[in-house]
Amino acid sequence: MARTIARALRLNEDLTEAISLGHDLGHTPFGHVGERVLNELVPGGFHHVKQSLRVVDILEKGGKGLNLTYEVRDGILKHSKGQGGLLTPDAQSCAQTLEGQIVRLADIIAYVSHDLDDAIRGHVIGSADIPKEISAVVGLRHSCRIDRMVRDLITESMATDRCQIRLSVEMDEAIRALRSWLFENVYWAESVKTEFDKASHLLKELFLYFCDREDVFLKYGGRRFEGDSLEISVADFIAGMTDRFALSLYRDCFLPQPWKSI
Repeated sequence: MARTIARALRLNEDLTEAISLGHDLGHTPFGHVGERVLNELVPGGFHHVKQSLRVVDILEKGGKGLNLTYEVRDGILKHSKGQGGLLTPDAQSCAQTLEGQIVRLADIIAYVSHDLDDAIRGHVIGSADIPKEISAVVGLRHSCRIDRMVRDLITESMATDRCQIRLSVEMDEAIRALRSWLFENVYWAESVKTEFDKASHLLKELFLYFCDREDVFLKYGGRRFEGDSLEISVADFIAGMTDRFALSLYRDCFLPQPWKSI
């Protein structure tokens, strides 16, 4: 999506793609739930954005890193907006390249639309629950939402002669409203919170288990780098897991195994 926008605006597609590919490398299993768990347990805290930079700067190539350009690293570091503004003039939080700003907006376009579809498929909400004033602007179907949001971003940015990446006021407000509605009705929904609590318990148990048993940590594929504490190394290991791998590892470490025929 970001590369399509960059192509339409005649910007650097390769830079845009590099930022896009690297922007969430530091995400934990179970998304922001895992991030909160590690932030509570790791000395000095944990944030997936900084972890993404750690992956490309240090962890890749066996500790040598990827030697990425300043522009790629800046885009990765500033792609996240939390519940704040979609784009802000603040250089401390907004990417210094137009390509990095494209990734930031493409990221939210992607996740609000996909999360909405996932929530409908998971029966957390129904399509009729979406406020009509939001769906009237962004559309009802996934393909329609993506098309409208991306076209709006391209059209509005071209109107600035490609000097600024922006959305129309109407679309910006609709996306913000949709994001707030998702927080209230999906991310903080009681049925979702129950599963998040389970995931939090699982990751906390794995973290503490490996911090107490370095030999087991190394046996399962954990790595140590010079100068890093065991807690940092365990956080690296857990942050790199998929949901399924974390579940499988938890079963191996904490649940009794059925007898196997010889």
